[in-house]
Amino acid sequence: MLARVREDVRAMRRRDPAAGGRLDVALTYPGLHAVWLHVFLAAPLYARWPLAGRLVAYVARFLTGVEIHPDADLGRRVTIDHGDGVVVGETADLGDDVHMYHGVTLGGNDPRPVKRHPTVRDGATLGANATLIGDIEIGENASVGAASVVTDDVPAGATVAGIPAERVDDGAEVEE
Repeated sequence: MLARVREDVRAMRRRDPAAGGRLDVALTYPGLHAVWLHVFLAAPLYARWPLAGRLVAYVARFLTGVEIHPDADLGRRVTIDHGDGVVVGETADLGDDVHMYHGVTLGGNDPRPVKRHPTVRDGATLGANATLIGDIEIGENASVGAASVVTDDVPAGATVAGIPAERVDDGAEVEE
């Protein structure tokens, strides 16, 4: 658990130029607190006692302004900068090193109990107030612009923006 916390703090310090020291980030970043409450309490409890997991998620939302369904799957080093208003739905799946800004919504579009929320692959960045709806995939290292509405898959390395979101980069493959 401590290793995960250290890893997340290092990731946030790399991604946020305004971040202070390690203790500052660990104590004052509500997006990290929401992720930790999810990973260490809500998700494990939900697997065994769904009501307990939902209650932890509810308290986490109250404390941080970030709503993460306890059944959502979060990878390592997921960071949420400024956090407030972020919503991560039940069947959302986030890879490693995903970075989100405030107001991001990973929402569903199907009333049935099926995979209905986005999958966000490793290294993707989701801009402030971006809305991603449905069982779509955001590819590795892709970027979604602020205030964009995404309802279709985004290829790896692509940058999309707008309402509806359209590709705004030149379409060339991004080398790793």
